[in-house]
Amino acid sequence: MSDSAVFHRDFGADYPLIASAQGSYLYAEDGTEYLDGSSGAVAANLGHGVTEIADAMHEQALRVGFAHTLRFETAALRDAAARIQSLAPKGLTRVFFASGGSEANESAFKLARQYHLSRGEGSRHLVIGMWDNYHGNTLGALAVGGDASRRQHYAPMLPRSLRLPSWRDSVDPMAPAIALEKLVRSEGAENISALILEPFVGSQLGAFEPEHEALRRIAETCRAHGIVLIADEVMTGFGRCGTNFAVERSGIVPDLMTFGKGVTGGYAPLSGVIVSEPIVQEIRDSGGVFHHGYTYSGHPVAAAAAAAALRFYSEHDVLANVALRGAELRSGLEETAARYPEVVTEVRGAGLLLALELSPALTSRGGANALNREAMARGLVLYPGASTRADSKGNTTVVPHLLVAPPLTATPEEIAELLSRLDRALRAHTD
Repeated sequence: MSDSAVFHRDFGADYPLIASAQGSYLYAEDGTEYLDGSSGAVAANLGHGVTEIADAMHEQALRVGFAHTLRFETAALRDAAARIQSLAPKGLTRVFFASGGSEANESAFKLARQYHLSRGEGSRHLVIGMWDNYHGNTLGALAVGGDASRRQHYAPMLPRSLRLPSWRDSVDPMAPAIALEKLVRSEGAENISALILEPFVGSQLGAFEPEHEALRRIAETCRAHGIVLIADEVMTGFGRCGTNFAVERSGIVPDLMTFGKGVTGGYAPLSGVIVSEPIVQEIRDSGGVFHHGYTYSGHPVAAAAAAAALRFYSEHDVLANVALRGAELRSGLEETAARYPEVVTEVRGAGLLLALELSPALTSRGGANALNREAMARGLVLYPGASTRADSKGNTTVVPHLLVAPPLTATPEEIAELLSRLDRALRAHTD
């Protein structure tokens, strides 16, 4: 255990001291090199050492280091908002800023509630989530989210919310959409404020994409009953799945869309909510004040980082690189999986958000965490996780997975090196 004054999440873990980073690589103080195969927590989307972003932050800090958005606006804030809005689906017109994904989703819940209040529908207060979706670690976000392991310690503290079954709880891909219709009938649409979901499920199900028809049916049900639809794009936004946002893949247009992580390429904490015009107008016409905010909402240095990162996405045609490197990585992962059928049961995902689903038999051997430790010992960092699968009789199985999500700027050489290190880790794990 380190003698650092830092209160780490896991006192039993070993935390290498990272001294520098460049491209897709992290370098520890002891000289160890790590290939960042998960972009940190799927946040360092543009890799490390991007001078354009660092310079923009430096210049902004010298110009205006802080200006509270309750009283002021900055050019960096306007620039970031305009660039984010320009990438969003048609009809999403304004951007509210926060710092992290949890804050963004909490803000979306409050926006939905205030929208209904302004329309005279004060009974609408319940929020619907889904099992095996993740929306953050603050109490409200945790209450709505479907990560059972994160919820268990705090269950008595969590406000009541509703949840649809996981996409993997049934062989019928439409099951969650059908469950929503039943929930509306049992709870009453007049009591339901919003539904939040991940249109492309990241850490909880391991790069799992729901059936587009099911997503569209859920969106239609929300629209028919006046329920605000929130798309959580904190992990998937800004090119991670090969499109600007994952909702483009199914064609659904949410009322609110949350973002974070990749908006700054991981260079500064920034998140937010992109708001549809009807909600903007309703709040504007009913007094014009959103009764919510944070000290660091729209922090000018973070906003400058976002504007610079979004310029980089465009000027360097990052989406084109995602298409090329994503195809290379997927092909390589499938070839690797074929060599280890007793370990890897499926390769899935899109763009540069891919995953290896692992055999449930690995759970007794430490699951995805154990395999990730093997990878780290060979200089590769991945993102381990697990979900619980239910069969038609209600029997459950823990299914581990590893997210593979290198920076969107990864080179062919870095993809090849990632696959080589992964192969060595799998070989060691099976020996």
